[in-house]
Amino acid sequence: MLDPLRNGLHLSSAGAAVLTAVPVFCFGALAPAGPWLSRRVGLRAAVAVLCAALVVGLVLRIGPDAATLFAGTVLAAGGIAAANVLLPVVIKRDFPERTGLMMGLYTTAVTGAAAAAAGLTVPIGDAIGHGWRGGLGVWALAAALALLMWLPFLRRGTEGRVEAVHGPAGLHRHRLAWMVTLFFGLQSMSFYVVLGWLPSLYKSHGYSAAAAGGLVSLSSLVQIPTALVLPALATRMRRQHVLVVLAVLFTGAGLLAILVAPTAAAPLWVVILGLGQGAAFALALTLLVLRTRSHAATAALSAMAQSVGYLIAALGPLVVGALHAATGGWTAGLVVLLALLVPETITGLRAAAPGVVDPPTEGIAHDPS
Repeated sequence: MLDPLRNGLHLSSAGAAVLTAVPVFCFGALAPAGPWLSRRVGLRAAVAVLCAALVVGLVLRIGPDAATLFAGTVLAAGGIAAANVLLPVVIKRDFPERTGLMMGLYTTAVTGAAAAAAGLTVPIGDAIGHGWRGGLGVWALAAALALLMWLPFLRRGTEGRVEAVHGPAGLHRHRLAWMVTLFFGLQSMSFYVVLGWLPSLYKSHGYSAAAAGGLVSLSSLVQIPTALVLPALATRMRRQHVLVVLAVLFTGAGLLAILVAPTAAAPLWVVILGLGQGAAFALALTLLVLRTRSHAATAALSAMAQSVGYLIAALGPLVVGALHAATGGWTAGLVVLLALLVPETITGLRAAAPGVVDPPTEGIAHDPS
């Protein structure tokens, strides 16, 4: 939907590049709001508030001008960012004996929804009309449904404040925390570049908007079985090194194929790429739970990994967009993504080594529920 949106709001190429990066920047900058809010209203209520913010943001971004577009994008992304930090905490606290299964279901829901949105936004927009606003606005209904489904949990007993650290600052001196954070950020960078620019890449090779979106949807769709299986497998392994290597190899093979022969077998290339990126994403989220003992530590590590990690990831769409604007092609951007697989592998292998991150206990509020 990027080209119709640009034409409708008269966005420049630079404005479009910023727009693709804004959500990921918000994921990083606003992620710490999750633990902050949960300490004040409780974990379940915080998730409800953030889901409501998402609904409002998705409605606001289809407003009349670029100002409402960017404001709504920031609000929606902020709700997603803060809730993403809290959901691993929910799993760690409420499902301690089924962590692998629940993390698998969580990552499956995330990747499945991404696949649906990538593949259905253009067809839905064409079906209901109203241009890009119709295609994007329909997802506010999905967010509203999620909020309605969450509300019954607010009435299940009393809940005190979630056990959480007052920010992840205490983790900054933990090497393992940094390895988890950097691995999270580098794999997210690759994912968001593909999500933001792969349709444009294939449109430049003659694909229609729907066909290009379908390729992104296919890449996301194949991540679903990976997301479902890999967390449960990872929790049974003392070391997750093999999973890191496999994820990087598949990602690299997919990127290299798109670089060398993008149209030769495009569906196969995006399937290979999706398997690699899906495995990396699922593993990165699972490491937030595996490398901590308590849900207080999970909250702290999740806030650090997602805040710093997504700020790193946000550079990807900006850099690739700038390289495309400067060169008129996609080769330079793909080469950069391939080169970044080296530090992703190094940090991933170190994050996959046995060990736990325990933040200092000062400033921890204990949840009596």
